[in-house]
Amino acid sequence: MSGAALGLEIVFVFFLALFLLHRYGDFKKQHRLVIIATLLAWYLCFLIVFILPLDVSTTIYNRCKLAVNSSPAESNGSYVTLAPSKQKCFKPWSYIPNGIMPIFWRVVYWTSQFLTWILLPFMQSYARSGGFSITGKIKTALIENAIYYGTYLLIFGAFLIYVAVNPNFNLQWNQLQTIGIAAANTWGLFLLVLLLGYGLVEIPRSHWNGAKRGYLLMKTYFKAAKLMTEKADAEENLEDIMEEVRKVSESIKYNHPLRKCVDTILKKCPTEYQERMGRNMDDYEDFDERQNSYPSEKSLVKLHKQVIYSVQRHRRTQVQWQILLEQAFYLEDVAKNETSATRQFVHTFHSQEPENKIIQYFYTPTVEWYWECLLRPWFYRVLAVVLATFSVIVVWSECTFFSTKPVLSLFAVFIQLAEKTYNYIYIEMACFLTIFFLSICVYSTVFRIRVFNYYYLASHHQTDAYSLLFSGMLFCRLTPPLCLNFLGLTHMDATISHQKAQPTAYTSIMGSMRVLSFIADGFYIYYPMLVVILCIATYFSLGTRCLNLLGFQQFMGDSEMTSDLIDEGKELIRREKRKRQRQEEGENRRREWKERYGNRDDSTRNRVVHTDQKESSFSETNANRPLSKYTRSNGRTERDRIELLQDAEPLDFNADSINDDPLESDSGRYQPGGRYLSMSRSKIFDDV
Repeated sequence: MSGAALGLEIVFVFFLALFLLHRYGDFKKQHRLVIIATLLAWYLCFLIVFILPLDVSTTIYNRCKLAVNSSPAESNGSYVTLAPSKQKCFKPWSYIPNGIMPIFWRVVYWTSQFLTWILLPFMQSYARSGGFSITGKIKTALIENAIYYGTYLLIFGAFLIYVAVNPNFNLQWNQLQTIGIAAANTWGLFLLVLLLGYGLVEIPRSHWNGAKRGYLLMKTYFKAAKLMTEKADAEENLEDIMEEVRKVSESIKYNHPLRKCVDTILKKCPTEYQERMGRNMDDYEDFDERQNSYPSEKSLVKLHKQVIYSVQRHRRTQVQWQILLEQAFYLEDVAKNETSATRQFVHTFHSQEPENKIIQYFYTPTVEWYWECLLRPWFYRVLAVVLATFSVIVVWSECTFFSTKPVLSLFAVFIQLAEKTYNYIYIEMACFLTIFFLSICVYSTVFRIRVFNYYYLASHHQTDAYSLLFSGMLFCRLTPPLCLNFLGLTHMDATISHQKAQPTAYTSIMGSMRVLSFIADGFYIYYPMLVVILCIATYFSLGTRCLNLLGFQQFMGDSEMTSDLIDEGKELIRREKRKRQRQEEGENRRREWKERYGNRDDSTRNRVVHTDQKESSFSETNANRPLSKYTRSNGRTERDRIELLQDAEPLDFNADSINDDPLESDSGRYQPGGRYLSMSRSKIFDDV
């Protein structure tokens, strides 16, 4: 089993990162380099989290061997036996041979640092650039990152000059490398504590609130009102951008030098706008530079960038709106089924996606009712209590991990107790659960936060390239200090425990922080204590209240604005529900009509074709003879009858399509919710 555990975890973590990236990214539409860079960043960060427990168990075994070799001992099979104390050092099942872990950590760490500080920032600017060629995008990316890279080079150059001039400093290359690592970890630890303080409180609270049906439904109504505002804003922004594109497309003709750039912009537009612009183009006209003023290439680059952003935002809001509607309908179904006497879950609408037959066989309506109405709330409550207990342990350990005599950190106590008996399975499980919980608290906050429309991770393949790359940067900067913080909590870091024991392979790659004593003995020890203040602030929702005062609507139960948005969202959901019901009723009527009158409709179509052939032959023989009004009226009656038979669905009057605002009715914009309905047809088939 030597090295087998390492290989299995490498493969498992790769598919885990690929699954998460597929959920948030779009493999078909986004650039391959963006997908590969983001996948590599996520993969390396998740790999560090999963492999570090194996490093801890291997280090404990190596410490045992060193203790055995320093005293008279005899070897026996897979373990070493001390002669005086008869102590046995069993080799762990996941033991990794010496020399592999240092090389592995060195490759993983420096690759992640290269990604987060050099490659990913450059690719961010490249992805957001509106250039029409690779050279133009690279040039834009270099210009945007010149200040970013120049600042770091200036600081590093000033530090090197100071070290070279000052005779008291005699730093070698290893010490300079350690200083660079310490600077990167300090920046990451500063952000880590902020995200960790939020996640330690919000994750247990979100699961506790998940057991409240009324709470989730009210929050969904609140999200619906906010998302509708964002959706309307995105549609209006897209309309304005498409109007600018139309003007540019009409002004720049087919033989203009910049026409290729305009065609590139048109390819990024939605299909309906491309067809609309294609009908209004008069490319047979030549351009004249002396009569018209044409946009420059720089303005087209800016317009191209705006088109990419507006189309992505519009598509994202449309998809999120449909997902939110399904969630709201389902929560309303749960609230209705709680009082059901049959104890079978009944859905208002059938799922639009085909269900798996295996899941449908086991997850019957009865099982679904017991899970959704009885078991799930209690499961969420128990899970919330367990997560809250973990959060309390983490906060206590963050405040006391610097104490070695006595050992106050609970994680260090657990590891040391298992180390005495060399229970490697328990050691690896305890380490994995600890670092996994810390990672969930930090990474889930990264997935939840939203910086306006600048950074936003949206599921269901709706995250743009810039946000994906930015998340990769954050993961690569947060993971190394997260692992160092975990090693400090368990006293596996010699800098914290102040013991002359063999360090882990991960700590040896980081170097000795004693080069910067004020960071090792000050910042790394006392700064994590601020997590207590951040947890208290999160518990009382101080950040949410501040954002609400600044005008950013947040979900707060005691706010009047929240109540208004909940009522607005409830009305929006009710309107969409009526619309969905009318659509399903129309589909059912059309299906019933085809089942009842399908054969009659086919025979009618055959008679119609035969009649049309007779009328055509009659009109050819009497082309010079004027038609009488009776013949014309009979032909019109026949055509009306044919049309009604082909369109058998009775169309209901849609009150939502009426627009009371005359300005909006004359604007000429397409209203997706409206339909042009005929009053004469709506009452013909009421008896069917």
